[in-house]
Amino acid sequence: MQTITDKTKEALEDLIIINNDRYEGYQKAMEQTKDSDLKALFSTYSTQSKGYASALRTHFPAGEEQPARDETRISGKFYRAWMDVKNALTSDDRQAVLNSCEYGEDVAKKAYENVLEDRENLSDDVLNQVQDQYDELLDAHNTIKGLRDANQN
Repeated sequence: MQTITDKTKEALEDLIIINNDRYEGYQKAMEQTKDSDLKALFSTYSTQSKGYASALRTHFPAGEEQPARDETRISGKFYRAWMDVKNALTSDDRQAVLNSCEYGEDVAKKAYENVLEDRENLSDDVLNQVQDQYDELLDAHNTIKGLRDANQN
């Protein structure tokens, strides 16, 4: 039976929970925004996060305990960032929404960077998966940041 180290398990759990947070945040943002371009983008990133979490789960051996599919960090910074998204959407301020989303993407990006800094504790297949997701997450971050910066004009 395949086993994973405690550090690898912890890293995978952290990334799964971050992706659950990201999914929930974009779901909330998508439901509340009136801007069709943002709805489409938020839907894409929400789906992306769900896929990332599912892909990360495949690295756990059968029967190995892992975070619940909807587990989030309610008390964490990431959740508070998404609450800022909700508040910004309530005020119907596109700039505030994009600022909050960019902050949320910063938090997710940092979580991936933390895992990648400790790469010697990851197997090659886990490392490749995490690196690929990070690269795509960086694209998402840059897209949100670009929209935010363009909206400041």
